[in-house]
Amino acid sequence: MASSLSSQLAMKESSLSLQELAKVPMLTIPNRYICVNQEPTISSSKSNPSIPTIDLQALLMEETKDLGLQKLHSACKDWGIFQLVNHGVNPSVLAKLKNGIEEFYSLPLEEKMLYKFRPGEAEGYGQTIVFSDDQKVDWADRFYMITNPIHKRKPHLLPKLPSSLREALEAYILQLQDLSRTLLGFIAQTSKIGKREMEDMAEDGMQSMRMTYYPPCPKPELVTGITPHSDATMITILHQVNGVDGLQVKSEDGNWIPVEFHPDAFVVNVGDILEVFPT
Repeated sequence: MASSLSSQLAMKESSLSLQELAKVPMLTIPNRYICVNQEPTISSSKSNPSIPTIDLQALLMEETKDLGLQKLHSACKDWGIFQLVNHGVNPSVLAKLKNGIEEFYSLPLEEKMLYKFRPGEAEGYGQTIVFSDDQKVDWADRFYMITNPIHKRKPHLLPKLPSSLREALEAYILQLQDLSRTLLGFIAQTSKIGKREMEDMAEDGMQSMRMTYYPPCPKPELVTGITPHSDATMITILHQVNGVDGLQVKSEDGNWIPVEFHPDAFVVNVGDILEVFPT
């Protein structure tokens, strides 16, 4: 009886980890992951337009600031997304973060399950939160948590992570907060949002983090890594830990454009909160 219960528990926990499920060779994709009605994508080619690139150092230097602000305004207004280069985040911080995330997803399942999301909560480790039996599920595992304000942190998540990842995240969080304030200040200068108003909105505002793992899929044309969406944020800063591309953005003419990350760049997405303000 004990062996049977243990086996059932293992199967239940494996269903919460796509990474674990994908370790077994698949002849067919489980139906819950098949998204046959997903929007069409376009293949990567030289003819595809590229999202704008913004150089933060150009914004910080007086002799190039005006041109940099013009480019930033155009990127936010016409695209709502851009790549940010020369962002100033310490490369050693990014390297330690990369190693920490890879080490976390290499942990045995039972150790990762210590951080699984709890009933009624969105934070923690697991797959897409399922609300109905016929709901389609993203082809991804994720670890989502609120990191700021500090009093909103779940005590069983960030504080309990392996020390290498926890320390890397703490350093990354602080640098991303500084970067966000700087970037939002420049966005305020390019829009009709006052600098003080932008500072008030961002002051000790909510910051969250999502670390996502996309296992290899034998039939990627049948699944979606993450459901098409907009971000209910001021800005989202995306950091690609490995060199596997997959991010796509929808252009005004309805085409999906693949994003090829520049080396060491962040991709910055303008969220719904900023889009309601006039530019």
